[in-house]
Amino acid sequence: MILSKMSLAVALSGVMVLTACETMTDPNNPNRNTQQGAALGAAAGALVGLAAGDNAQERRNGAIVGALVGGGIGGVAGANLDRQEAELRQQLGSNARIVNTGDQLIVTLPQDILFATNSSDLTGGLRSDLNALASSINSFPNTTVNVIGHADNTGGAAFNQDLSARRAQAVSSQLISSGVAPSRIRSIGRGEDAPIASNLTAEGRAQNRRVEITITPNG
Repeated sequence: MILSKMSLAVALSGVMVLTACETMTDPNNPNRNTQQGAALGAAAGALVGLAAGDNAQERRNGAIVGALVGGGIGGVAGANLDRQEAELRQQLGSNARIVNTGDQLIVTLPQDILFATNSSDLTGGLRSDLNALASSINSFPNTTVNVIGHADNTGGAAFNQDLSARRAQAVSSQLISSGVAPSRIRSIGRGEDAPIASNLTAEGRAQNRRVEITITPNG
């Protein structure tokens, strides 16, 4: 009996995960991450609730309660990401690339727009976009923000590492000066270690010179 209930919960979790994957792959669904978060949260909650009981009845009740609680938490996190994504797309326009993974938002800003060559001083053009990003971050306070600098492979690895770190820190400092709490931000330099395009072409190198801001819900 215990095994059959466990199998049922595992199967239920599998259905929820499959449902989440289907909603995430539908680009026309504006609530895809809300639904995905609810399904994944419910699946995780069901498994935790199942493991917590001492007998078959407690396991069944725990799975039901866990699914409801987990689904509610996951749905709220997904809804917040959907809302923040829509807000940022409206505010930043074509200056930034925004990807909503369902777990976090990834906002990518090209370094060629943010900085002059070999410089970590922010240009004036996108300060307003960083101010808008800071305002959005403050509107969704239960998140953690990583600012990650990336470089192409032109020049030495040590130079690229230092430059990417200084550029990430410059963006972080701008967000902080616009009101984001320093405790919410982590600044990271990745140098040339994480390219997203080939460094063999000028176009690819331009894509690799970037700053990524990841916004991740807490808990």
